[in-house]
Amino acid sequence: MFKSVLVANRGEIACRVFRTAKRMGIRTIAVYSEADADALHVREADEAVLIGPAAARESYLDGAKVLAAAKATGAEAIHPGYGFLSENADFAEAVAAAGLIWIGPDPSSIRAMGMKDAAKELMIQAGVPVTPGYQGADQSEATLTAEAARIGYPVLIKAVAGGGGKGMKRVDDPADFAAGLASAKREGAAAFGDDRVLIERYITRPRHIEVQVFGDRHGDVVHLYERDCSLQRRHQKVIEEAPAPGMSEAVRAAVTGAAIKAAKAVNYVGAGTIEFIADASDGLKADGIWFMEMNTRLQVEHPVTESVTGVDLVEWQFRVAAGEPLPLKQDQIQLKGWAMEARLYAEDPANGFLPSIGRLEHFVMPDGIRVDTGVEQGGEVSQFYDPMIAKLIVHEDTREEAAARLAEAAGEVEVWPVKANAGFLKRCLNHPRFVAGDVDTGFIAAEEAALQPQPSDEATLAALTLIAEAAADAVEVRSDRFSPWGGQLGLSYGVRLNAPAQTTVWAQVDGQGVSAAVTPVETGWLGPLGELAHVGFDQVQAGDRLFGYQAVDDGFVLFVDGEARRVTPYRAAVGSGAGAVSDGSLRAPMPGKIVATPVKAGDAVTKGQPVVVLEAMKMEHALTAPFDGVVESVAMLGDQVVEAAVLAVVKAD
Repeated sequence: MFKSVLVANRGEIACRVFRTAKRMGIRTIAVYSEADADALHVREADEAVLIGPAAARESYLDGAKVLAAAKATGAEAIHPGYGFLSENADFAEAVAAAGLIWIGPDPSSIRAMGMKDAAKELMIQAGVPVTPGYQGADQSEATLTAEAARIGYPVLIKAVAGGGGKGMKRVDDPADFAAGLASAKREGAAAFGDDRVLIERYITRPRHIEVQVFGDRHGDVVHLYERDCSLQRRHQKVIEEAPAPGMSEAVRAAVTGAAIKAAKAVNYVGAGTIEFIADASDGLKADGIWFMEMNTRLQVEHPVTESVTGVDLVEWQFRVAAGEPLPLKQDQIQLKGWAMEARLYAEDPANGFLPSIGRLEHFVMPDGIRVDTGVEQGGEVSQFYDPMIAKLIVHEDTREEAAARLAEAAGEVEVWPVKANAGFLKRCLNHPRFVAGDVDTGFIAAEEAALQPQPSDEATLAALTLIAEAAADAVEVRSDRFSPWGGQLGLSYGVRLNAPAQTTVWAQVDGQGVSAAVTPVETGWLGPLGELAHVGFDQVQAGDRLFGYQAVDDGFVLFVDGEARRVTPYRAAVGSGAGAVSDGSLRAPMPGKIVATPVKAGDAVTKGQPVVVLEAMKMEHALTAPFDGVVESVAMLGDQVVEAAVLAVVKAD
């Protein structure tokens, strides 16, 4: 076994690999960009090397710099994690040429499965069923348009080098094909340096089933059962589970058998995932599951497989890379219980799931479950990298118990001021359809209204109750800290200090004016802020519920059911903020780069028509006309812009 490993990655996967390496007594080495100088993975490593500026292409994607860091630190092996260089065959070859151990599959396997079009052809030859589509070399728009018509709409355009939903566009109407193709090509070129695409038939009720496979250099290949990753938003996985709901032993045998056949077709070594798409219109059937792609690396969702099998997949990667045989034979790998993982993203579900960046002034994760993260309180969520900040993983005896425990854990997440999707995750997990196992990749889009936070929910009422009770006793409890806030309450809410509170209180919660009835506070009772002072100003109690708390300017934040609810004094008018379009100004919702300007100054546009396309956090975001009108101005192609910058102005027609 090698004695040192460099992880050519960042964030939670780097921390995850370090955890196993340290348990095995292996020295750990991190690489980092200038943006990650204070990152958690840098501090957790035994040694760390700066490899370049914030931009990934100048740091984490620069294989020469990574190899130089390995040489300088005496690393014996390189683990690529996932993303970045993990499926780069040229880099894998360079690692071996440098005399280092590559913890991953052979470059030939990466190349065979790295391009979706070639991989599908290979699977057809190996007898693995594939989704109907087109993966030809002719990439002209005319040919692709004709092939889409032949396949039949809706179709899915996919970057051949893609992954993680990047360079993937669903098109329902032939009139939208050209725009979808252009966007998929741009994203493919930006993310993978390759703008080629393939086209597949879009399954109307698809489920995403994948099989974890593992091979060694002694000819053995095993599977570690399946995962269901159907709960997705815009092709990005949100919640994964193992095993797959509704999976019979017959279908499991068919899909795992196909996965083994696919892995053996490329002489696969190490950890890999064979991904399938299943038609869920009438339950899972052996003849209704088709090969989609292979990921020649460890997957983000690998913890659910580890949970139900008791296997440390990173340890297996280390042992296989060192030349050892697989630790277990197929009949020794047992499936136990049910595991689920939820991806905690820095994004705002209430604002179109736009990514959120900034300093994590308040960051609290749930206790009693596995949490894989690469950030901590005081750290930064950067515009330069993926918005996933943590993974919440549970393992219970049954699916119902796993869903309930994960929903509870999501509700305990506290993130501020960066926006996070914890409340959204909790609502997904509690939704009757999800609880019943009735999921497909269109679940989130179909249930979008029910998955949004409701303005009159329990969190709002609890927050207002706390305001009134706090105001009634603000002078008695830490008057130096709370009397200004109490004074505002007394003025704005009709609450007088040292007197009973009125029965109705007004406030702004997340910018919305709301009211609630409250019970007058008895004389001498310190109320929730008294409790707050006792426990260190990080929790408050209302009734029998305990809420996370964070003081902020002009108010405070309560964390309820995964939501960060900001409570401020009531105001008659609320500012529109970044992204407002009431005056026709289209503002950047986050920092990014202008990658497309479909219109120019003087063009007439209709409501909803794309005006400018912003690339941020590895995804494209189209800003559309708020109403019919004429474009007065539009930003320059290639411009780097800051949050709230005016990108275009549309004058009403």
